[in-house]
Amino acid sequence: MKVQVVENVLRANDELAAINRADFERAGVFVVDLIGAPGSGKTALIEATLKAMPGVRIGVIAGDLATQRDADRMAKFTNHVVQINTGKTCHLEASHVRQAMSGLALGAIDLLFIENVGNLICPVGFDLGQHCKVGVFNACGGDDKAAKHPYIVRESSAIVLTQIDLLPHVNFRQQVFMDDVKALNGSAPVFPLSPTTGDGLEAWLKWLESAGLGARQARGRQM
Repeated sequence: MKVQVVENVLRANDELAAINRADFERAGVFVVDLIGAPGSGKTALIEATLKAMPGVRIGVIAGDLATQRDADRMAKFTNHVVQINTGKTCHLEASHVRQAMSGLALGAIDLLFIENVGNLICPVGFDLGQHCKVGVFNACGGDDKAAKHPYIVRESSAIVLTQIDLLPHVNFRQQVFMDDVKALNGSAPVFPLSPTTGDGLEAWLKWLESAGLGARQARGRQM
C-alpha cells in the first residue's frame, strides 16, 4: 500500500512537471534546477551570475524551509524573484514551482534558476519542469561528497565546485573530487569557481549561454 501511495505521488508530480516544462518552453525560458547542500554556495553563485550577465533577463525561484533572506539578496540584481518556503518539506516539488510561476512574468525572462532547498538527497528524485539539473558542491564540504552523493552527480548536466578561493585553507583534495565526478558522470563538465573573487566564473557563464541557446534552438526546430 505504501509503495502504491509513493508511486501515485511521484506520478502526479511528474505530470505537473510536464505542464510546467511546456509553459516554460512556450515562453522561451531555459530553466536550471540548482541542487546543493546548505552552505554550498548556491545563492552566492546565482548572485555572481546575475551580476556577470546584465544583458540576460534572469529570474529566480528561491526554495528554503523558512525566511526570504535568499530572495532579498537576489532581488538587488533582478526584479524577477519569488521565494517559496517549504516548512518541514526537504525539497521542492512541481507544485511549488507551479505556485511560484504565478508570481513571475515568464515573457520577461530568458533564464530561470530554481534554487532548491539545501539538500543533496531528496530534491534529486523530483522533476520540477526544469531543462537541466546542476549539482553544487563546495571546497569546505569535503572532497568525498560527490562519491557519497552519487545520484545528484549522475543526474546533473554540470557540476559546480564553489569557494575555490578557500582551497589553500582547507583539506580538500580537488583531484579526488574530480576523479569521483568523472567516474560517476563522465559527460558532465565540472566548473571550479569562486563567486567571491570571480575566478573560474567565465567558463560557467559560457556553459550557461551555450546550454540555454541549444535548448532554445531545439525548441525552435520542434515548433
